[in-house]
Amino acid sequence: MNPSARSKAVADNAMNAAHLSRILLVEPESILADLTSFRLELLGYDMSVVGSGSEAVDYLHHHSVDLLICDTKLPEGDGLEWLIQIRPEFDATNLPVLVFSLDPSLETVRRAYLAGAQDYLITPFDPTVLEEKVDRLLQLGMSSASGR
Repeated sequence: MNPSARSKAVADNAMNAAHLSRILLVEPESILADLTSFRLELLGYDMSVVGSGSEAVDYLHHHSVDLLICDTKLPEGDGLEWLIQIRPEFDATNLPVLVFSLDPSLETVRRAYLAGAQDYLITPFDPTVLEEKVDRLLQLGMSSASGR
């Protein structure tokens, strides 16, 4: 499949899933948060953005979310440690997680998966790769929800 056709297929899949999908982005860097939420809103996702882990936990206690995107660097410190702390309450079956990081090292990727992430994206990223990962994780979440 050529890149243009692949991009259209990803966008079509995303639009089909988007009308019901709520995404929470935990990103302290305002430029990255704005670019990411703008891109995903264009695809029809219901986006909410918070800048810290504590704001995210408060949001999760009051709202249903289909996907969590969080950075490895949060105001509280290590975003992966934060993810480990919330996983007992918000398990992977009910809340898939995509981790953003500037760090491409295999050790950090490994730590992200061990912390409970289902995928990892190095920033800055190609918007098409973001779309593909979000679509895949939302499909994964939908299939988990239907299997309950």
